[in-house]
Amino acid sequence: MGVRLAAPSVWALRKRHGIDPSPRRWGTSWNEFLRAQAATVRATDFFTVDTIVLKRLDVLFFIELDTQRVYVTGITAKPAREWVTQQARNLSLVLSDRVRPVKFVIRDRDTKFTASVDEEFGAEGIEVIRTPVRLTRAHAFAERLVGTVRRECLDLVTHYNQHRPHRSLAQRAPLALERARSPFSCPDATRLRRTDKLGGLVHEYRLAA
Repeated sequence: MGVRLAAPSVWALRKRHGIDPSPRRWGTSWNEFLRAQAATVRATDFFTVDTIVLKRLDVLFFIELDTQRVYVTGITAKPAREWVTQQARNLSLVLSDRVRPVKFVIRDRDTKFTASVDEEFGAEGIEVIRTPVRLTRAHAFAERLVGTVRRECLDLVTHYNQHRPHRSLAQRAPLALERARSPFSCPDATRLRRTDKLGGLVHEYRLAA
């Protein structure tokens, strides 16, 4: 009849007559998928490092979604297709030894990730998920790591995996999840030792034996 109703009006009429909302017409949301499959998902991306001799290097990394453990698979000034494919092949060999196999790899649409890279993962039964265009939230885990590296000059993967506390992991480091936590009430301050990293920009603390 040419009369247009606003969405709130339609909702009010349906509620007044006891008509429930229509069932969801889509599948699992992105957040639900990540929560359900976190242990079997890895995200990958590049970030750049500028050296003291004004040379720019590309760093390829992978990050586990559940533990946030980082793998730096290679650093190069020329990330050619063959090089990226070889890094994917090397990581596939490492991941094949996992008790719980990796099922998905999330990547953006960077041209460095060619079809041969996707085929390498596909040969190992790993599905590659490309993020939508201009939707950085879909690649949040990798993007957050890149931001951490840029903010904290964190070029030490050992520090990130073994010492840096993560809020989402109850202030524990990724590799600390594999060790049982020893409870203590009040540590002896005389046993506390500090190690400086990056010229004192980052501090690591431990209890001496």
